[in-house]
Amino acid sequence: MTFRLDKLTVRHLAPGAPVALHEIDLDVAQGEQLAIIGPSGAGKTTLLSTLACAHRPARGRFTVFGDDPWALAEASRHRMRASLFLAPQTPPLPPRQRVVTAVLAARLPRWTLWQALVSLVRPLDPDAAFDALERFGLGDKLYARVDRLSGGERQRCALARLLLSDAKAFLVDEPLSALDPALSQMTLTTLQEEAAARNATLVCSLHQVDMALANFPRIVGLRDGRVMFDAARDQVSAEMIAALYRNEQAEAARPAMHETPERLAVGACF
Repeated sequence: MTFRLDKLTVRHLAPGAPVALHEIDLDVAQGEQLAIIGPSGAGKTTLLSTLACAHRPARGRFTVFGDDPWALAEASRHRMRASLFLAPQTPPLPPRQRVVTAVLAARLPRWTLWQALVSLVRPLDPDAAFDALERFGLGDKLYARVDRLSGGERQRCALARLLLSDAKAFLVDEPLSALDPALSQMTLTTLQEEAAARNATLVCSLHQVDMALANFPRIVGLRDGRVMFDAARDQVSAEMIAALYRNEQAEAARPAMHETPERLAVGACF
């Protein structure tokens, strides 16, 4: 079992902040692939960060690879985190760094300090970085500077780093937010193929419900920090999706407060 969450509650660190996750029950087996969907603010990013051992739970039981990470010594927890690759929606890549260096940073846990310093000047394995980038359609960006990349290219650059890691679990947050449909499908396919090849667990949060249902065998619906459903994709109904997003859909359809009926009527004529 990769992850086991039993009545897990997580609070944000800010004083007086509300509970972010409420009594989450979730088991994720090694090699399993699942998508987390839900409206903005549902707690998807917090859940992924918790799985990556970045948030300490307030209550409940949490194990990773069978161990409670927060019961381990700091050094042991650090080694555990090396097996967990968290890919945030906005990757923190140094803007002046070359893409090849950013991708090869995945090798840092394996390198000595000397190797890491040398690679900053002369990349130690540019062929491996190129191969990883090529799988995401970015081979031609190998020696580009990170600040010359588009938002979607930065996302894929960070995911290419994942391919060079030793991770046993991929925790990917909204990897398609800046991609067109064709690149979105290529990105998901690459992630899923890599996870399957190394029997790694893949947990991916997505706003694109259609992509989640088309590509993942298991769907977890999260809303207000609570699991609303956890089901195989063929058991996820349109009614379940509508209930998950009900308030968000109503808000999107509501006119802005400053818009008068007259202005709306005029706007509808054009």
